[in-house]
Amino acid sequence: MSASWTLVTGASGFIGGELVRQLLAQGERVKAFVRPGSNLKYLRGLPPERFQLAYGDITVSHTVYRALAGCSTLYHVASNFRMWAPRPEQVLQPAVEGTRATLEAAWKRDLSKVVVTSSIAALGRSSAAESMDEHHEFNLPDAEVYIRSKYEAEQVAHEFAAQGLPLVIVNPSTVFGPGDWKPTPSGESLLRYLANPPGLRVPITRGGINAVDVEDVARGHILAMQRGRAGERYILGGDNLSFEQLFLTLSELTGLAAPGGLQSAATAALLGRVLELKSRVWGGKDPIITYRLARDYADSFAWVSSAKAEAELGYTHRPARETLERAVRWFLANGYVSPRASQRVRLELRPHT
Repeated sequence: MSASWTLVTGASGFIGGELVRQLLAQGERVKAFVRPGSNLKYLRGLPPERFQLAYGDITVSHTVYRALAGCSTLYHVASNFRMWAPRPEQVLQPAVEGTRATLEAAWKRDLSKVVVTSSIAALGRSSAAESMDEHHEFNLPDAEVYIRSKYEAEQVAHEFAAQGLPLVIVNPSTVFGPGDWKPTPSGESLLRYLANPPGLRVPITRGGINAVDVEDVARGHILAMQRGRAGERYILGGDNLSFEQLFLTLSELTGLAAPGGLQSAATAALLGRVLELKSRVWGGKDPIITYRLARDYADSFAWVSSAKAEAELGYTHRPARETLERAVRWFLANGYVSPRASQRVRLELRPHT
């Protein structure tokens, strides 16, 4: 066991919480950096001799610097995972200024290594004929705020790497799995599907995503810390799925409705404008689709290859079907689906692994 500590920002979140648990399982000493008032439900019961809470704000460098006392490594996972916000700075500031302030603190502490969590959002989009790799140039100049935030935050990380900070960037794809307590936008999409009225078929577009399990992503972070080359970035992905394949898989797993007919990108973009207006005027939940997201992804793809991480880090991922099943089981078992909707799901509830 290392004599020094590892700091994990965003430790109360979906990826961060899983990363903390995996690090502790490997014998590491972990400080979980969280904001005052954070939901710490999934950080309870961890071994106190190897686990500490550190409170602060990633946009305030001296609070990160203080938390890094006694640490030799840092995983910067924290970000505001919202695809849209009525005020863009709500997403941009934690991502961009939070990354800058956190890495400034890491620089002053002279850490041995830093892993920064980015996203495949920082790569842009692909066509059905290609899978993006780490050399793909960002191609969404007027992207939705979350996409912009990940791209701009990654540019900050590249700046610090160029100055000599021993830093590795990881780019997870669309993450599903157990422990998505908030839930994230990806988890929310599953919950909306599970709550659909009987027989309602989900309209789809021609695009697609890459689906990966949260446990595989957390393990990829650890591999990046152990084996990643400073200044490099590594895609942590899973299986490429069209939207039709995604909802067909969910239908086969749950017995719920199969995907419906194709919807045009123009129709999806119009719906996005309507939902954005509704959220601005009446508040409540963020829109499930926005104009920019529909415009950029409805008929395009976020397909990636993890070949570099597989070759250099030893990264592997489980099949998307298993990942989606694990996510659905966790949501059902933890009361995220109403009793009436749960009764419609024909999923044999075995303990997930």
